[in-house]
Amino acid sequence: MFGRKAPPIVKKTKKQLFVEYLLRYIALTVGAFITAAALECFLVPNNVIDGGVIGCSMIISSFTKFNLGILIFIINIPFIILALTKLQKSFVLQTFYSVAVLAFATNLFHSHNFTHDLLLTTVFGGMFLGLGVGIILRNNASLDGTEILSIILFQKYKLFSVGQMLMGINLLVYTVAGISFGWDKAMYSIMTYFIASRVIDMVIEGFNKMKSVRIFSPYYKEIGSSIMKELDISVTYMRGLGGYSREEKIITYCIVSRFDLPKLKEVVNQIDPSAFIAIGEVFEVQGGRFKSK
Repeated sequence: MFGRKAPPIVKKTKKQLFVEYLLRYIALTVGAFITAAALECFLVPNNVIDGGVIGCSMIISSFTKFNLGILIFIINIPFIILALTKLQKSFVLQTFYSVAVLAFATNLFHSHNFTHDLLLTTVFGGMFLGLGVGIILRNNASLDGTEILSIILFQKYKLFSVGQMLMGINLLVYTVAGISFGWDKAMYSIMTYFIASRVIDMVIEGFNKMKSVRIFSPYYKEIGSSIMKELDISVTYMRGLGGYSREEKIITYCIVSRFDLPKLKEVVNQIDPSAFIAIGEVFEVQGGRFKSK
C-alpha cells in the first residue's frame, strides 16, 4: 500500500490555462458589476454604508460629491502597492483588475436608485453586495484594501486575527457613519454588513453543503454495505480506540449530501438503532465517488 508510486503530475495545456484565466476574469467582472449595482442602486442613495475602503469612500463622496468610483480606486491603490511585495502577484493583479472594474461600473449604475425603503435597501443591498464580494473572494481577489492591510499586519505581528482587525476598522467606519448620517443609518449599515457577510460565506463555501458522517457500531460491515447499496456512495472503515473501554472499534466514515442524510440515518437505524452517529459540515468535496445531488 505504502510502496505505490505517485501518479504522474498532469500539466495543463496552454489552452486549458487560457480558458481557466478567462473564466476567472469573467467571474471577477461579474462580481465587480454586482457589487457596483448594490452600492449605487441601493446603498449610496440611502446613505447606508459598507465597511472598509468602500465605506470610507462612500462617506467622503457624500460630503465632497467626488466621484465614488474614482475614490474607491485611489484609496485602494496604496494598499495594492503594499501587497506587491507581501502577497502573491496573481492575487494583487486580480485585485487591481477587480477594483478598476468596480470603479468603472459604479459610474454606469450611478443615479439608478431602486428603492428608498430602508428595510429593502438593507436586505437586498446586503444580498447583492455579499454576492458580488463573494464571487470576487472566491476567485482569489479582493475589493477592499483594508483586507490586504489586515492580512499583512497579521503575517508580520500576529497580535490580532484578520477578522478582529477588520472588525475594528469597520467599527470606526460605522461610528463615523453614525455621526455623519445619524445612528439609525449606522445601525442599518451594520445590518447590511451582517447580511452581506452571510451571503459571502454561502458563495465561498457553496450552496450545497455536504455532511461528513462517522458511525460507531459493532455492525459496521452491514451498515457499510447498506450505505453503499442504498445511497450509491463509498464508505471508509477506520480503526479507533474506546476511551473508557480501551477496546478497539471500527468507525464507518462517509460523506453525503444534506438531501441524502435522512436516508442514511434510516439505513443505520434499521440495522443498529443504538448506533452512535456524529455529523459534521463539509464545504467542498473533490474526487472519489461522491455525487453532488
